[in-house]
Amino acid sequence: MRKRPRLGLLLSLIVIVFIVLGAVLAPVLAPYAPDLQLANGLSIDGLPQPPSWSNWFGTDNLGRSLFSRVLYGAQATLLVGIVSNTIAVLIGTLIGGIAGMLEGRAQAAVMRFVDLMLAFPALILAIAIAAVIGPSLWNAALIIALANWTWIARVAYTKTLSIKERNYMTAARMLGAGRWYLFTRHLLMHLAPIMLVWETLGIATTVQMSAALSFLGVGVQPPTPSWGNIIHDNQNYFTVAPWTVLIPGAFILALSLAFNIVGEYLHERMENMEVRGARADGAAIENNQQARLGEIEHGG
Repeated sequence: MRKRPRLGLLLSLIVIVFIVLGAVLAPVLAPYAPDLQLANGLSIDGLPQPPSWSNWFGTDNLGRSLFSRVLYGAQATLLVGIVSNTIAVLIGTLIGGIAGMLEGRAQAAVMRFVDLMLAFPALILAIAIAAVIGPSLWNAALIIALANWTWIARVAYTKTLSIKERNYMTAARMLGAGRWYLFTRHLLMHLAPIMLVWETLGIATTVQMSAALSFLGVGVQPPTPSWGNIIHDNQNYFTVAPWTVLIPGAFILALSLAFNIVGEYLHERMENMEVRGARADGAAIENNQQARLGEIEHGG
């Protein structure tokens, strides 16, 4: 009997689809250009207008449509989050996989470097890198990737140590296959599904880091809107116009939580598949041993 899909998983997928569609269709869905200052965008006191039927999310500190800016801000936030996480997954998988295939001092040297990088807090490391190469959208993606590949390398290393002890890897080594052949033909193929899980789980972290860097002024720069710099621009209005901060903050929270729930689901499914695979391997070994014992007894 098939299990019914989890409500949390379905809601998470709906959130992701809606936000992605909103970002892609922002030029169509947004009622105003993101930088257009509306004629009635500010109150008589010069404060942002609250949400209304004409402006669903209200206006920001400059009288611009917050709904339009959140839609366009999703583009930059998603782009930085997905690109940076993809780069981090590729770098981490390659370094962790190669380290796992090495032996002795070479393996230890690579993993000590990974551990050294892991010792630095990711956000502080990202800020330090941003101070060197400067803030921009693409630099933000590179910065976040360079600050997040290490934990993926550690996971890839652990998985590689497990995979290279499996029967098919042992058989390939006995037939004379070299490390590079094993890495490219066998290891990467079995790491690919796991990479998909890391890609999904990691986006939750990179979206938050993208928003944090933009909020601190070292990420996506104006006039390009992002959820982080929307909060940065309106932080001084939180007490009088809280929607200008709470709405983009809610989108950051919802998207991060949604990717995290989907990633956890994929991770759980992957672990179940690995357990079933290990049981199948164990059963095959046991059957082979019993068959050999039968041949020996029959021969005797």
